[in-house]
This record gives sequence, C-alpha cells and structure tokens, in this order.
Amino acid sequence: MRSPVRRILVAHGTRKPCGVALIGEIADRVGATLGSPVGIAFVDVLGPTPTDVLRATGDRPTVLVPAFLSRGYHVGSDIPAHVAASGHPDVTVADPLGPDPQLVRVLGDRLVQSGWTPGDSVVLAAAGTSDSLALRDLHTTAASLSALTGARVDLAFAATGRPRIDEAVTVARRRGAHRVVVASYLLSEGLFQDRLRASGADIVTDPLGTHPGLVRLIASRFRRARIPVAA
Repeated sequence: MRSPVRRILVAHGTRKPCGVALIGEIADRVGATLGSPVGIAFVDVLGPTPTDVLRATGDRPTVLVPAFLSRGYHVGSDIPAHVAASGHPDVTVADPLGPDPQLVRVLGDRLVQSGWTPGDSVVLAAAGTSDSLALRDLHTTAASLSALTGARVDLAFAATGRPRIDEAVTVARRRGAHRVVVASYLLSEGLFQDRLRASGADIVTDPLGTHPGLVRLIASRFRRARIPVAA
C-alpha cells in the first residue's frame, strides 16, 4: 500500500555525476528509514525541477524537504516559486537542514574521521551566500562547532562571500596554526568540494554525504512536516 504522502528531497544540483548519484543515495536511505520512497528534484544545473516533480504527482499531498544547510535564496524564493508554478494544491515545504545540532554532530564525526586532533585550526567551509538569514545560520553553525571542538572555528566560503577558503587557511597559518583542517559544510561532491581540496589545508573532510546522522535528520524533517488539508 503506497504512502498517502509523496516525499521529495530538493537539492541544488551539480554537473558531477557522482554528486547527482549521492543525492539519489541519500534519498534512498531516507526512504528506507521512513518505509516509503523519497523522490528527488533539483533547483539548478539539471532536472527534474520541483515544478516538474510536483506536476507529476497530481493532487497527492506532497512534502518537500530542502536539502540546504541554511536559509537563503533557494529556500526562501526559488523553491516557493517552483511550488507556485506547479499549480499543486497540497504542498508542505519543510525547514532546511540547518542550522541544527544534529548537523554539528555530523561535522564533528567527519572531523574525527579525517584525522583532526585537538589543537588543529578548523575552518568551517560553506558554499557561500549574500543572504543575511543564511549568513546568520552559518555563523550559528560555526559557533556550535567551536563549542563542540573546544576551540575557535572560522567560517569561510567556496563561492559567494569572504573570506574565501584559501584566504582563511592562509590567515590560520599566519596565526601560527600547526595544522589547518577544513570542515566541509557541503552535502555532496562537486565544484565547491574541489575548491576546498585546493585551498592548501592540511586536511579537508568529506562532504556530509550519507552520514547516518544526516539521513536521520532528513527523515525527521519529513516526519514532522505538517500536512495541510487541501481545500
């Protein structure tokens, strides 16, 4: 018996096949956790778009979970525009994934897995944004990771925003850091993760990817979404 609710994970999109495949794998793992399938849509680079997927669901109640680590343009403007363009009468858009304590724990796990040790200088590397709400979310995550590691965590960006990742690594070395570890605050492989690896850091953690904590967080977003009753 199929679930009465259609569930869609909405990601940014990437030209890297491995990044697209990873989003599909995350959706599959979340679907296994929930006991019902989770579809995927992309707001940029490739399709299907949320509009495409929503038009294919008919009037079936649908929950969209934004696979974004902070608020920003895609969450606040892009996804709502897709929902409106689809004409779907019964859509709930859940909160983005961050900031959230669960994500901070995932970042901590990735640091330990990478070989980080107390005393290393840590740079939290985000994609970047010019949105004030998103910046606030990212600074909240950096502060929470600092509390977890017991040391300063600087925030830097792979695209929009300053400092850039390589700049933050250089500044950390000038402060006398023995090792600089870049904590990837990205969901999947792609151009931005490549920029992290080219930053000159001693260690760059893997993206959040299919970490069990991330899968549980996304499943929780789907479970807690309030489904409106269609008129």
